[in-house]
Formats: sequence, C-alpha cells, structure tokens
Amino acid sequence: MKILGLLRHAKSDWDDTSQRDFDRGLNARGRKGAQAIGQHIRDHGIKWDKVIASPAVRVKLTLEGALPEETPIYDDRLYLASFDTIVETIEAHAGAGDDEGAKEPGAILISGHNPGLQDVLLELVAPGKENALFKEAVVKFPTAAYAVLECDIAHWSELKRYCAELVHFARPRDLDPELGPEG
Repeated sequence: MKILGLLRHAKSDWDDTSQRDFDRGLNARGRKGAQAIGQHIRDHGIKWDKVIASPAVRVKLTLEGALPEETPIYDDRLYLASFDTIVETIEAHAGAGDDEGAKEPGAILISGHNPGLQDVLLELVAPGKENALFKEAVVKFPTAAYAVLECDIAHWSELKRYCAELVHFARPRDLDPELGPEG
C-alpha cells in the first residue's frame, strides 16, 4: 500500500496581468488558504516521505505557507502537468527501492496545478471505489484542495489507472467559511 497526497496551489494573484503565468504569486486569500490547509495537513498526521512540486511561484508560496517544515523537490515537469507526466514524475523520484539499501517512499505528496491533479483522481480511483469524497472532488478540485489516495500497489512503478481509493479530501472552505467561494 502506498499513500499519494495531492495539494493544489492556493488562490493566485491576478493583479499584475503583465506577469507570466509561471511567475504569479498568491493573493491575500490564497495566503490564508495555504496556512489553513497546511494546519489541516499537519493535523491529519501523514508523514510525507517526499514532497514533489511544480516550481511555479504560486506553488512554492503555497508550500512555504502551508508546510514550511518540508523540503520539496521542485520538478519542472510538474508545471501544468498531465496525468501521465505526474505519474512519470512520481516514478522518477520514488526510486526502485534497491539502491544501496534505500527504502522506497511509502507516502508522496504532489503539489501542482489543475487540471492535472484532478485528472489524477479521475484516473486512479477505481470505479467501484467512487465514494462521497470522490464525488465532491470531481465536481471541483479548488485552489488549496488537499486529497489523499490509498494506492493498492507495492511499488510506485505499479501506479496505474484504477489502483486507488480516495480516503481524504479537504478544501479551505471546509476549514474556514470565509475561504469559501466568492460572490
């Protein structure tokens, strides 16, 4: 059994329209959402063996606000990555588990962007395991959303479609009503 966490970046700042998408930071609501979801992640209690993230500014700022104690591995492949690229990136960083006695990580947290993160849910969760959490997450995987999947695999190289069950899903609005949808 492997644990895969997904953390979407918090609400980005669109005030400066001359900035490249990659360079956008977080707005005030995004900073507050990152802190709230970070506390939730710590309270949830999973010890992440590896945190792998997109190097986009908004992802870096989300992780700095949410999980400052973690040391992420930033991988360019995760910027706006598809399902296949996310899986390839996980496999590349997980290792085979046999290098000089190195242990393959049991829990990996990926931080990045939509639609890729939501596609991971859609592709990995087996149709027979589509529970209430899954139904919420596929309607919308909003900014700063956090999901945990239990993957019925022994090695990350076995990560494939329909091998997982969504066992946890939280959004900033679930933690603080002020972080709910605007308008």
